[in-house]
Amino acid sequence: METWKEFEQNVITHSAAHHLMAIDELIQKSGYARVSDVARLLQITRGSVSISLKPMKEAGLVEQDDNKHLRLSERGQILVDAIKTKRRVMQRFFEEILGGDAQQAEIDACKLEHLLSDATARRMIALMRFLDADTAR
Repeated sequence: METWKEFEQNVITHSAAHHLMAIDELIQKSGYARVSDVARLLQITRGSVSISLKPMKEAGLVEQDDNKHLRLSERGQILVDAIKTKRRVMQRFFEEILGGDAQQAEIDACKLEHLLSDATARRMIALMRFLDADTAR
């Protein structure tokens, strides 16, 4: 069975997902993001951020201007938006449908947000909408 190899086919790692989401959060909050800001938000060193950003820049997910401000490319923003949606859907599923603890639901959703396929996420969203519609009656 070769299913386990699918894990290596993910677009980004868990760490990369958090770097991208940190850039997005900083831009939403302050209008800009620098390596030092990402490091502070993630509570890691600037050197670690710089090393982590290199493959994301090469993959065309992150861009840096002459002022050293980071921004997400269109592809990077699409990826971040998808990850955030998957996190919200899974967190709600774990907490509301499965009856899990809110904090554990958040932790589990964070662990899985970048691993869940878009197709499965769409199915989860459809299920959640169906359940919402059913309880509204």
